[in-house]
Amino acid sequence: MNTQPAAVPPSDSSDAAPVPATGTPSSSSSSSSSSLRLNCGYGTDRGLRREMNEDSFIASDPVYAVADGMGGHEAGEIASGICVRTLARIPQLASGERDATAGVLQEYLLMADEGIREATGSRAGTTLSGVVVVEQMGAPYWLVLNIGDSRTYRLSQGKLSQVSVDHSEVQELVDAGQITQSQAAVHPRRHVVTRALGSGDEIEADYWLLPIEEGDRILVCSDGLNGELDDQHISNILRSQADPQAAVDELIQAALRSGGRDNVTCIVLDATNVASDYDGAAQTAPRSAADAEDEDTLPRTDALDLTPDGEPASGDLPAAGEQGADEHAADEHGKGPNDGKQ
Repeated sequence: MNTQPAAVPPSDSSDAAPVPATGTPSSSSSSSSSSLRLNCGYGTDRGLRREMNEDSFIASDPVYAVADGMGGHEAGEIASGICVRTLARIPQLASGERDATAGVLQEYLLMADEGIREATGSRAGTTLSGVVVVEQMGAPYWLVLNIGDSRTYRLSQGKLSQVSVDHSEVQELVDAGQITQSQAAVHPRRHVVTRALGSGDEIEADYWLLPIEEGDRILVCSDGLNGELDDQHISNILRSQADPQAAVDELIQAALRSGGRDNVTCIVLDATNVASDYDGAAQTAPRSAADAEDEDTLPRTDALDLTPDGEPASGDLPAAGEQGADEHAADEHGKGPNDGKQ
């Protein structure tokens, strides 16, 4: 079954069923140990060309994540469903504490990987991207995790940046300077992912730790959104819709109007009443789970402009959100568990 928040009735287009451990649309929450307030909206749609919805998601303080199943028909939604149900078992969801670490999250992702392999015979997999709200020394942070090509964006101080880095063949070619973003959008292997849970050799997620700033807005989405809308279009909607649920609804409808060639899932999460009596720690490049515990990292738009020795590259940094404007457009062709999504 595909995953849908229990508080949201499944629509005709989503083919979704309720799942526990999810929040309520536009719900506010705050930790007993923090003044931080979160306001969340979420939604999913099968799209206009897919027979089933293989996306799953969880939106329950402190975990907000989207999984995009691969494998086709029922296999993909089995994989994504196992992923989010496993993630829903982390102790912090039961305790309400915001003390999760990258190490804890990776442990549960390994469990999800094993569960998917057992359930599907390694014939299906899933991507995963999202944030976990954590607190260190009284200061709130976004602990961003990503494996595959679902995405996490951050709208902060009016600028949109893509935090997560796609695990895909075309992104590796772009990062190596072998093709441009425009070429990546039409590359024949643009849907081939290089990391996934359940069906690949690479199963470790990337992690980033970012201080939460007043007014931050997080967008987590499957590639059915950014495959139809470029970053400027996404940014315009996020900035024009003050209510997170209204932003989600408009993003999904815009993706459908642009073709709706894949399942579309979005979570929009707003942070307000953020304590500001702390100093931001030094930020570095993305880290693995083992290295991410004590270091913050930069969004991808900044991290790619560091030299190998960690010094800033010459020239101006790109505008936030600029690097993803020409990302790939989804098509109606299927993808198997080892070379993309069906």
